[in-house]
Amino acid sequence: MRYRTALSVVRGAGAAKDGTRHWWAQRLTAAALVPLGIGFVAMVFALLASDYRDARAALSHPVAATLWILFAVALFHHAQLGLQVVLEDYVHSRGLKILAIVAIKFAAMALGAVSIVSILRISIGS
Repeated sequence: MRYRTALSVVRGAGAAKDGTRHWWAQRLTAAALVPLGIGFVAMVFALLASDYRDARAALSHPVAATLWILFAVALFHHAQLGLQVVLEDYVHSRGLKILAIVAIKFAAMALGAVSIVSILRISIGS
């Protein structure tokens, strides 16, 4: 027995009308995190024995700084999406669920902003 209308099947929307977009965003950020994460780990290991001046010189290259910023954005967005799914599935109190989702979104935005500002400060050198 089918509980979806023909229009919802065509649009690809579930009961909340937002599931497909959320699913795609999580898969795309996961796919982006694979090469970005490998690059991040490689650069961290390459700079492990370096001092601040060497790390700053490595991050002063615009491509390196851009890749680190993209990694931070993808990481925090992916984490927020994943935690939101967990909260939606396992928190049954509607008010607590909404409060927790809003808190997770603000925390992801704040941590992402701090990461971006930190990367820019190191790369620019101020």
